[in-house]
Amino acid sequence: MTTSAASWGDAAEILAEAGVADDPDYYGAFTSPAEKAVLTVPLRIQAAWAANDADAFADIFTENGSELIGDDQLNGREAIREYLTAAFAGVFKGSRVRGWALSLQFIADDVALLTTGGGVVLAGATDIAPEHELRSTWVILREAPGRLRLVSHQSSPVKG
Repeated sequence: MTTSAASWGDAAEILAEAGVADDPDYYGAFTSPAEKAVLTVPLRIQAAWAANDADAFADIFTENGSELIGDDQLNGREAIREYLTAAFAGVFKGSRVRGWALSLQFIADDVALLTTGGGVVLAGATDIAPEHELRSTWVILREAPGRLRLVSHQSSPVKG
């Protein structure tokens, strides 16, 4: 499916509006303007996590978005916000997530499906420990040009 770049927005503008630095290396092989716009979603998620900002993280989701973290299925933006507020004060305090795109498909005019590799870098660590390596699936909705929301995100451990 082809998609016009303007229909998904400009990656640099989306990131600037969110206060997130652009990372041209993050895009890898996904260099079309539409693909880069979609990849602003995980870049915004990574920035929110690095800041341990549950509000910024949750606000990327649709109102009824879902997040699977470990064994916890979180349904709705407010449940995501509540969970991460506690996690950033506890188990995930000072941690960050790192990731990279593995595949990206436009499955409908307003929906992209992204698969990433990556994982959690715990506080004090410099890289992802093997037991924290993840594969993630992202369902991203275009509400309007440049306004992209996360409908669903699921992370599964690579090992164990």
